[in-house]
Amino acid sequence: MRNMNQMLKQVKKMQQEMAKAQQELEKKEVEGTAGGGVVKVRMNGHKQLLGIEISPEVVDPDDVEMLQDLITAAINEAMKQAEELVAKDLGKFTGGLNIPGLF
Repeated sequence: MRNMNQMLKQVKKMQQEMAKAQQELEKKEVEGTAGGGVVKVRMNGHKQLLGIEISPEVVDPDDVEMLQDLITAAINEAMKQAEELVAKDLGKFTGGLNIPGLF
């Protein structure tokens, strides 16, 4: 019974640490770029889009498709970086296991 109580204390402590780490992820930012930096996307560790910067020289009304592709590429890069940030920050709690719905 004593081992069970100690294990429950450890689990509770780990849950508190994970909750704190998840809160910290919201404050951390990553940036994805495309086209050599003409499109920049900022995202937090919760994968929420915070902002998009588009250089005026890339805005061509005759080639909207290129701008769409650049925005998509920048968002995908930011998402990848956010996922890596989450894996790094929360992976220490899961031992590298990918637990669906956890993060």
